[in-house]
Amino acid sequence: MKKERRFFANMLWNYSRFGDHMAVVDECGQRLTYAQLAQEGRALSAAAGGRCLVMQLCQNTLGSLVGYAGFLEEGAALALIGADMSREAFDVLYRAYTPKYLWAPTAFKHPGCLPVYKRFGYHLLRTAFAETPPLHPELALLLTTSGSTGSPKFVRQSYGNIRANTDSIVEYLALTGVERPITTLPMHYTYGLSIVNTHLDVGATLLLTDKGIAQKDFWRFFREEGASSFGGVPYTYEMLDRMRFTQMELPSLTTLTQAGGKLLPALHRKLAEWCMRTGRKFIVMYGQCEATARMAYLPWEQSLAKAGAMGVAIPGGRFELVDESGAIITNPYTAGELRYYGNNVTLGYAESAADLCLGDERNGVLDTGDIAQMDEDGCFTIVGRKKRFLKLFGNRVNLDEAEEMVRMAFPGSDVACGGVDDQLCLFAVQENELPAMRAFLIEKTGLNPAAFRIQAVRQIPKNEAGKTLYKELEP
Repeated sequence: MKKERRFFANMLWNYSRFGDHMAVVDECGQRLTYAQLAQEGRALSAAAGGRCLVMQLCQNTLGSLVGYAGFLEEGAALALIGADMSREAFDVLYRAYTPKYLWAPTAFKHPGCLPVYKRFGYHLLRTAFAETPPLHPELALLLTTSGSTGSPKFVRQSYGNIRANTDSIVEYLALTGVERPITTLPMHYTYGLSIVNTHLDVGATLLLTDKGIAQKDFWRFFREEGASSFGGVPYTYEMLDRMRFTQMELPSLTTLTQAGGKLLPALHRKLAEWCMRTGRKFIVMYGQCEATARMAYLPWEQSLAKAGAMGVAIPGGRFELVDESGAIITNPYTAGELRYYGNNVTLGYAESAADLCLGDERNGVLDTGDIAQMDEDGCFTIVGRKKRFLKLFGNRVNLDEAEEMVRMAFPGSDVACGGVDDQLCLFAVQENELPAMRAFLIEKTGLNPAAFRIQAVRQIPKNEAGKTLYKELEP
């Protein structure tokens, strides 16, 4: 049973301890020290009148960062969503959770909401709800799971979850106050948020930009401010590879981290080799929103020798593999569902305001839904998703493995695998290559050609974190 640890305001980060050290710099040249960040947070929290539910529309901007850092430090509960969410999707969440306040860009307006405070391009809007939901004392954050934008389903994260995961990540990445990470991921995405949390915890300087890696202004800001690290999902690194990233002059860059899905082993190896050759660190990680952020990491010293693996459990965490009968797997290279134990395992889900008073429903245990195997050194590799399997004429086929095989055989291709039992559908942007891709899968699997069909698409749909939205691919 996980032991509860009670947190109160000003106990999560305590920004004041870093004083005049620079906390954040944005692309417009605005800067805040940690002492100023603490002051801004107290003023914002005072305007909201203490602990309550705030729904924040996030951007990688100073106003958004001040809201997140201030409200969470001062004891509010935050529901984080993207500022670019459609109004229809926003209204679903707004009605389901009845927040007391919105913290949103000043251009955002909503019927019945009145502005009561304004700062850094954001304003605090008092909503029209007469009653707001009771909150469990440990509830800190509500985050959407990957691909659930517009769904009322949130993950409930506690102060203790954030503290435990922050401590682990700071330890295995050996983070210090000299770091200068640049934002490459959305603030409301669990991986992007973990970068914010961990660097605030050590007194580092966050470099905030809403620009993407394909934009010149991103790299201008990167060089001018001497960014030391960034994180990316597989799609981020695939884009960087096409941009010949390894040929760029980036003398300040020391660390690259990757999570949000499995990187192709060939690209993993290429990045690891480049980092080894240039004296940098490439660290692959594994996590889920349901575990606050991270559950595993591959030590950078092993990034080349174990390319394709996700690594070992984070400090304070533990894994086991479970077979279909529920038995624990102990033999190396035997696939099973990955189960995780740790204090970063979140409280559970919420689907409406009524769920915000609930306590811990997981007790530190998470069945990840991922299928993995372990080598003789105790290093884990993800081989697929439990729900990403099809039966093709009685044969069990892993869609993630099929997709990876095609992508490795056809470099630079944008593909996805989906379908139903007895009908695997291969989607690709490169229409002229689809027949060859289908023939390749037939040859590799040795299955009846009738089980495979192909479909050209204009693009493979992805969410803002770069993950494929399989539900939007209809055969």
